[in-house]
Amino acid sequence: MPTVEEKLAAMKADLADRDGVLVAFSGGVDSSVVAALAHDALGDDAVACTAKSETLPDAELEDANEVAEEIGIRHEIAEFSELDDPVFVANDDDRCYHCRTMRLGTMFERASELGIDIVCDGTNADDVDAGHRPGLRAVEELDAYSPLLQHDISKAEVREIADMYDLSVADKPAMACLSSRIPTGLEVTEKRLSRIEHAETLLRQWGFSQFRIRDHDGLARIEVGADELSRALDEEFASAARNYLTELGFDHVTLDLGGYRTGSVSPEGESADAESESKHTDEPLVEDVFSTDYPTGDS
Repeated sequence: MPTVEEKLAAMKADLADRDGVLVAFSGGVDSSVVAALAHDALGDDAVACTAKSETLPDAELEDANEVAEEIGIRHEIAEFSELDDPVFVANDDDRCYHCRTMRLGTMFERASELGIDIVCDGTNADDVDAGHRPGLRAVEELDAYSPLLQHDISKAEVREIADMYDLSVADKPAMACLSSRIPTGLEVTEKRLSRIEHAETLLRQWGFSQFRIRDHDGLARIEVGADELSRALDEEFASAARNYLTELGFDHVTLDLGGYRTGSVSPEGESADAESESKHTDEPLVEDVFSTDYPTGDS
């Protein structure tokens, strides 16, 4: 079994054999490690590129800029709109496939403009066994190169390598695009994306590290990490969250006592991850959070 150091050396040698690469760069730990190794191996022939769209929070773009500067890699911004695609807007159970196809397609267009043939992404060895991942189909169809996967580098090893490179994102929690906060089957709109982003800004300002605002068509469901749940129950925070989120246009504001979990707006019984929210089932795709009978103190 190769060590992390041996896998790292093999990946760097692999990248060094290329004439140049463009790294699809979100600023998360996976793509940051790929960018750092690519820059180490190729210098100025490695380019990081972030796709900017309505589903990318401004804070994530700022983080990507900062990490690219940390690494020293050239950083390009390529803009596109997922909302131009009615199939994406419809938000079916292959939403991540449509999103990833557009996002990577934008990367290949920018790479072509720069005279680069290879687009790398941050898929790691754990991703292929992580449940329903329609976005991975887009990676295969567009023939993007996944060096972490190719060299069997797991998520834990990615974080270990990030520590070796002293990257500030070594412990950064996974962050999916804003559309993942909208239950499958409910249209993705600019209004919903905007109020989710602004709502999550509040949680970031209050110092939460792992969080989501799920938008159930007017009901905001706040999820925070299990270790942060007691802070979310603070009366001052609860009041601030209720007031701010209702000002943003939410009719109701709730705290999910189950804490943060990936795929929580998926159809019941499906597992999901940070990229993908659901698989097709015959169950209703949009959860009606008011339809459940809950026990009362009298029962």
